[in-house]
Amino acid sequence: MEMEFDCESLRRLLGKYKFRDLTVEELKNVNRFFPHFRYSMDTYVFKDSSQKDLLNFTGTIPVMYHGNTYNIPIRLWILDSHPFAPPICFLKPTANMGVSVGKHVDAQGRIYLPYLQNWSHPKSVIVGLIKEMIAKFQEELPLYSLPSSDEARQVDLLAYIAKITEGVSDINSKNWANHEHKTVNKITVVGGGELGIACTLAISAKGIADRLVLLDLSEETKGGVMDLDIFNLPNVEISKDLSASAHSKVVIFTVNSLGSSQSYLDVVQSNVDMFRALVPALGHYSQHGILLVASQPVEIMTYVTWKLSAFPTNRVIGIGCNLDSQRLQYIITNVLKAQMSGKQVWVIGEQGEDKVPTWGGQEEVMSHNSQVQLSNRAMEVLRVKGQRSWSVGLSVADLVDSIVNDKKKVHSVSILAKPATHMAGA
Repeated sequence: MEMEFDCESLRRLLGKYKFRDLTVEELKNVNRFFPHFRYSMDTYVFKDSSQKDLLNFTGTIPVMYHGNTYNIPIRLWILDSHPFAPPICFLKPTANMGVSVGKHVDAQGRIYLPYLQNWSHPKSVIVGLIKEMIAKFQEELPLYSLPSSDEARQVDLLAYIAKITEGVSDINSKNWANHEHKTVNKITVVGGGELGIACTLAISAKGIADRLVLLDLSEETKGGVMDLDIFNLPNVEISKDLSASAHSKVVIFTVNSLGSSQSYLDVVQSNVDMFRALVPALGHYSQHGILLVASQPVEIMTYVTWKLSAFPTNRVIGIGCNLDSQRLQYIITNVLKAQMSGKQVWVIGEQGEDKVPTWGGQEEVMSHNSQVQLSNRAMEVLRVKGQRSWSVGLSVADLVDSIVNDKKKVHSVSILAKPATHMAGA
């Protein structure tokens, strides 16, 4: 149902929205600046195949480009957690328009802007978003007129956009990334908290990256990130613009929305909401990279990242129990002075009390009881070790080194497991 702006009608439509009154008030402000927008409730299909009925509005925005004014058609989807989550923005080209894939627009017409990446209520508002959209499109026009002979090919793209999914299309397009210089070993760390800084320092110390980008997404000027900026580490760039991550070989997620008053489920939901905004954009900028997840809870957030990115399963990895495995191997060999090397023992399972040690390659040398006794002693030593940010940072750098330099090293990590139909000995 399409409609002109009407407060009471919108209020009824937004019955399931968490912050209905805030949303209506903001849309009233949008209507003052852009009264020609038309509103409707439609089904949005997310990349993980989940669906929601969301309010969206369509219209054109005036863009001045090379002395001419162009009316650019757009469509904005308002999430049910608005205004605490940013809108999802698309171009809405007609049959005679082609999408100019660029820094701020992908092949499916989805729009990526710094304003969306840094969205924070009450500072961020839809009118401000549209104003930045106009400013960015004035630098790089997102649409162009198709010759009549090409209009038939546009039908596929329009059909895709009409479905409004966040998936990766099979439509071929000239990607802006192909026209820019690709650094051989570029690494991006997402998150300017303690873990993000620890990962940045550890990767820098190992000399893995030709270029290292730290994306600081917080509004505050924190001491650690500020100090990195002041003292100017070689090959390290600090940015708030997600496009600075373009062409990364590895993108590392360290962001967490942890709060002392939040429950476990609250933390998971907050992180999922945050990843909905981050993952598609970062995947767009580094389409051939590997996504390494260190955000907690690692196993869940690795799965979420895979679903949101539509990357192959072998290019989305969680840090898993790599740190605990490396520590356990060290304890067995160097602390307990075991007769046999600890290089074939691993910690597996979910982070927390449920992780367990497992052996490989020693079966013929050690009895099962000997393995259990040695593992139990080593695990007792391991349990007193915390997972401090700098320790996790060193573990992340170890994984990045193996990925970038193809070290052929075995790690205990989190990946999407294929369903097992039967197990030996079961």
